[in-house]
Amino acid sequence: MPRRKKRRMVSAPPVYSSFKPIGVRRNEIHRLSLDLDEFEAIRLADYMSMDHSEASDEMEISRSTFSRLIETARKKIAQFIIEGKELYIKGGNIHFRGNLIRCNECGNMFSIEIGENMLICPTCKSENLLNLAGGYGHGRCCANRK
Repeated sequence: MPRRKKRRMVSAPPVYSSFKPIGVRRNEIHRLSLDLDEFEAIRLADYMSMDHSEASDEMEISRSTFSRLIETARKKIAQFIIEGKELYIKGGNIHFRGNLIRCNECGNMFSIEIGENMLICPTCKSENLLNLAGGYGHGRCCANRK
């Protein structure tokens, strides 16, 4: 029986979750999924310029697991660019450390602790808020992890 996969830590949900080539209709394009842990691996290694050891510590996984993650993520991103597929970021076996809230009225974005609630936009006082971690089905489970 295979060992149960350990949940990987992701700092916060992505702001954007879907990318596609211009000029191609969504119903005419092949979709390619990037798991949230693969997204986090790309963010840490390529965007934040962390070495594999630092990044694996940040995600609370082994260095060899991180290396496999970054390799599959880079392959998917190369496919997206070269083959012109739609790339979308989906869930996975993860927990968020933080959360992002976007106000649908004024467009402002706010970083909050995971598990914390924001019901009213501090800028425009709107109640029309989008919980980005909640869109991936996370929040309470991640807050209970602490």
